[in-house]
Amino acid sequence: MDRKLYGKIIFRGVIKALTGLHIGASKETLEIGGLDSPVVKHPITREPYIPGSSLKGKLRSLIEMKEHTENGLEFNSEMKVGGNTIRFHVCETYEDALHCNVCRVFGSSGTTNFPARIKVRDAELTDFSRNFISDGLEIKFENSLDRITSASNPRQIERVPAGTEFEFEIIYNVENLKQLKNDLINILSAMELLEDDALGGHGSRGYGRVKFYFAEITAKPVEAYFNGEKPKEIVKIEWNPEKRTDDQGLKDLKEAKKALLQSVQELRNVFAEIEGGDM
Repeated sequence: MDRKLYGKIIFRGVIKALTGLHIGASKETLEIGGLDSPVVKHPITREPYIPGSSLKGKLRSLIEMKEHTENGLEFNSEMKVGGNTIRFHVCETYEDALHCNVCRVFGSSGTTNFPARIKVRDAELTDFSRNFISDGLEIKFENSLDRITSASNPRQIERVPAGTEFEFEIIYNVENLKQLKNDLINILSAMELLEDDALGGHGSRGYGRVKFYFAEITAKPVEAYFNGEKPKEIVKIEWNPEKRTDDQGLKDLKEAKKALLQSVQELRNVFAEIEGGDM
């Protein structure tokens, strides 16, 4: 087993909710007149946020479905969540994970563990959105009807309102220069798939449509952490989180993906300066 670290590529920007967003939280108490389905909130600030686990899990599931369709990837593991069975893919060995487009990026916990190459931080509100939703979150009233008796089942679902913005950060560990381009394509393509899918619950009813904006993509070789070397900036846009993102010229996903892929060979050269770099 050989695991190297040439450096990191850091993605920072904004996730904007284009429609109401619901990432659910468990209800610990039953209150008269309380919400049926609240959103997850920070335990101290009580502000809504996007858990890194939710974003990473959605990106992984989209790549899994793509690999299942194109390459016959098996959903060979399962877990119970609530009353539901969730099926997903896990490579059993380190060597299998190293050559798997899913597990190599998102990690695997088979008989031999393969740590994920990406870290997905919790996405918290921008200062603009903190003021934008200061009056509270949106309460969506929904109702399902029995098709025979017409009996109704009304419920209240809490949503983060459309237009809310969250700061995101994704960090990718550069461990293999030959796999660098493919990994970056998989990460950004999964984000692109997500823009045409949904984040959180109730996506089939219009919830959870999001858009990514990039303020920064930075390549930071290991030496930069020790000698103060300036990292390589692929995308760098001055951005004020107190203002609306639409007015600040951040790059959308297609623009960021194009800029990054045009710089792949340059990135390889930056990271290959480490002794033993394998191009």
